[in-house]
Amino acid sequence: MSRLSSSDALSIPEKLRILNWGMIALIVLIGLIGVALLYSAGGKSWLPWAGPQLARFGVGLVLMLAISLTDIRIWLHYAYAMYGLMLVLLVVVEIMGHTGMGAQRWINLGFIVIQPSELMKVTLVLALAKYFHGLSLEDIGQPLKLVAPTAMVVAPVALVLMQPNLGTALLLTLASAAVFFTGGVKWWKFAIVILIAAAILPIAWEHLHDYQKARLTTFLDPDADPLGHGYNILQSKIAMGSGGLFGRGFGHGTQSQLQFLPEKHTDFIFVVLAEEFGMAGAMFLLLLYFLLIAYGFMIALTCRNHFGRLAAFGLTVNFFLYVFVNVAMVTGTIPVVGIPLPLVSYGGTAMLTLLIGCGILLSISVHRDMRISRTGLNE
Repeated sequence: MSRLSSSDALSIPEKLRILNWGMIALIVLIGLIGVALLYSAGGKSWLPWAGPQLARFGVGLVLMLAISLTDIRIWLHYAYAMYGLMLVLLVVVEIMGHTGMGAQRWINLGFIVIQPSELMKVTLVLALAKYFHGLSLEDIGQPLKLVAPTAMVVAPVALVLMQPNLGTALLLTLASAAVFFTGGVKWWKFAIVILIAAAILPIAWEHLHDYQKARLTTFLDPDADPLGHGYNILQSKIAMGSGGLFGRGFGHGTQSQLQFLPEKHTDFIFVVLAEEFGMAGAMFLLLLYFLLIAYGFMIALTCRNHFGRLAAFGLTVNFFLYVFVNVAMVTGTIPVVGIPLPLVSYGGTAMLTLLIGCGILLSISVHRDMRISRTGLNE
């Protein structure tokens, strides 16, 4: 038996007392903003989006709080098993996955439809954190020691690209790179990978689907196809521009209410906010995201065990990437890749995945003083 640290002796009431309630309040506020925007986008009606979103958010919050009180070593112990399960589910998607919007990304279980690629964003970070937690600094300097974690990243990214889902593949890669970097991998090794990736770009271009090529070319000149591939981003810019500084008012966004704005309940929900509450409303939500991300990095920096640091950093970077890619996408800064706005866009698996990730971050915060050896036991 290993000697338990003082954090292991904490009771549930004590854990509840030291929970990061400021972070939880931010999560609740952002989630409720999302429900309000979906209520507006649905014509000031709880159906078809706001009501189900509120129910999912409520379930997700309960799950998040339960996870936050869970011993951090449970996530360390089962990290590989959860990763393996998600990898199997990604294979199942390729064989018999549910198709929607031209892509095969979901598994229909009858009572619920899940998207394994979303859940993989959390389990991949945990698996990589466990791997690097078990290495010494000398191990990390050995190239052969990086073969296994690289394969752990390549396998799900390849399966996600086959769906096809370029946006999620990008997020998986970047979040993994954050764990590699935090784990001690030298910057010049990343430079080599970037150079290799740049060299194979012409080959990768030839293997892109026609709609993916169209998104990239339209990004450079959306006016070239204003009623086709350029329609989404042009309508998005019109809606945000019409919002001005303080917006048109709740439920009075012309582009969204008159159905000009596409995917207003999912990928382009940020545009609904900008049109109805203007730049002030958009900046307020971005401020909430900034504070939430700052909490995540603070948890990573103050955690005394390596697994917690790596997992917290990877999960926080993953959350940041959600926000950055979605906002950059709808403002025309990057091509449209189909990434939801975290805790705001309508969706089941993405919502639960983000709340699970937040729950693990809160768990790391509660157990931040726990010292765990490379074997997974207390020091």
